[in-house]
Amino acid sequence: MIYFAYGSNMCTARLARRVPSVRPLGAATLAGHRLAWHLIGADDSGKCNIVATEAPDAIVHGVAFELDAERLEALHAAEGPAYDFLELPIEHAGDTLTAAVYRGRAEWLDDTRVPFDWYRDFVLDGARAHGLPAAWIERLNAVATQVDADSQRARANREILNETPANVTAG
Repeated sequence: MIYFAYGSNMCTARLARRVPSVRPLGAATLAGHRLAWHLIGADDSGKCNIVATEAPDAIVHGVAFELDAERLEALHAAEGPAYDFLELPIEHAGDTLTAAVYRGRAEWLDDTRVPFDWYRDFVLDGARAHGLPAAWIERLNAVATQVDADSQRARANREILNETPANVTAG
């Protein structure tokens, strides 16, 4: 199964903690959507979401991964009830592919939410590691963040950025 990540799951080490095996395929795009940081996370901070829009130039940059469709329980549990799991067309390496995508449910959206700095860093790490466009990376880097008052949670999440997971296969 092809999975399109646009938020913290673009960070391969973070995604690898959530699924039994992962194979990064590389940069991909989702047309007809915009990126927002307004999904209410379990920690009450803002998380990434894609929002459908009629804007003709709307596009979300992300990463295509190949995952084992039969073993997604941990990923579904990590994403939680705030997201619907659906299939949408993405562009990858000049081809249109059908990809599984998480999109936030309306009742879990709040435009006043702000992401923690460590969460934004997952998104940035994934964008950089998979070669997303420099202008997109600048846009991600410009997102306002907040410091997580739970320093233990922040430290534990930051440690993931330095991991080299064993369950990642070459793309």
